[in-house]
Amino acid sequence: MLDIPFHLAEACLRGSAPRIAVLIPCHNEAVAIPRVVEAFRRALPEATIHVYDNNSTDGTAEAARAAGAVVRTERLQGKGHVVRRMFADVEADLYVLVDGDDTYDAAAAPAMVALLLEDQLDMVTGVRVTAIEAAYRRGHRFGNWMLTGMVAQVFGDRISDMLSGYRVFSRRFVKSFPALSAGFETETELTIHALELNMPVGELPTAYKDRPAGSASKLRTYADGLRILRTILVLVKEERPLQFFSLAALGLLLLGLGLAAPVLWQYLETGLVPRLPTAVLATGVVLLSFLSQVCGLVLDSVARGRKESKRLAYLAHRAPAA
Repeated sequence: MLDIPFHLAEACLRGSAPRIAVLIPCHNEAVAIPRVVEAFRRALPEATIHVYDNNSTDGTAEAARAAGAVVRTERLQGKGHVVRRMFADVEADLYVLVDGDDTYDAAAAPAMVALLLEDQLDMVTGVRVTAIEAAYRRGHRFGNWMLTGMVAQVFGDRISDMLSGYRVFSRRFVKSFPALSAGFETETELTIHALELNMPVGELPTAYKDRPAGSASKLRTYADGLRILRTILVLVKEERPLQFFSLAALGLLLLGLGLAAPVLWQYLETGLVPRLPTAVLATGVVLLSFLSQVCGLVLDSVARGRKESKRLAYLAHRAPAA
């Protein structure tokens, strides 16, 4: 277990007494959810614990209600849909988002809250630390490292565990977050939202363990990994269109020049253009490269306007105060 400085959390919480909401999305977690609710009731006794059931068939909602949580239902299947609903419905000053599978350490929550309040951050990520192979498999570690690295190259290297499901948010983060994802790619969207708006963020190492017996993971390693990769590409296109379309324009330009080179060489030698279809194709590809660059320039202005709107929505809420 990690050494969590509870005195720091208590000092921050004693002064302003912010409203804290613990948000737990769940799908078929009847075995784990009572433990999660009880652990967070002990760690954050001031918080209201909200469990959003996502079409469970094993009695998850009843188990959460019996444990003392406020239980709601989201019918649209997928974690992203649940996060969207929770962020829209729940009113609080601080939000703790955690998976309902009992793999994250609730005892770290006070320190995460304290860090957010003391440094006036908008997001604190619980960075998973474990020696249990079954809890954090090698393939998942590699996928997280690769996908986190891709996001860092484009949006900035300030998050080391992009796919962590344990985070604390300020109100202004939650109420400015568009929440467009449907599934497990929502963590990627959360990370890029913070990085793109240059929000102050922090991290704290947290213990991570394997699921309790009788509980099964809902993560589909390859299918969800591809969805996360697709989300990254879509968000690069939406948030950094100039970079995205400039790269496409460069690729098309190189292809067009490659097609044109032998035709031009033959023309210089013979004065003839016997490969007319190739010449036409090369011309079309080069024109497409210029069109792609123009699209990037236009969409960059649109993206800037969207970013300004999101920034204004973010600034409409006060900063978290210690």
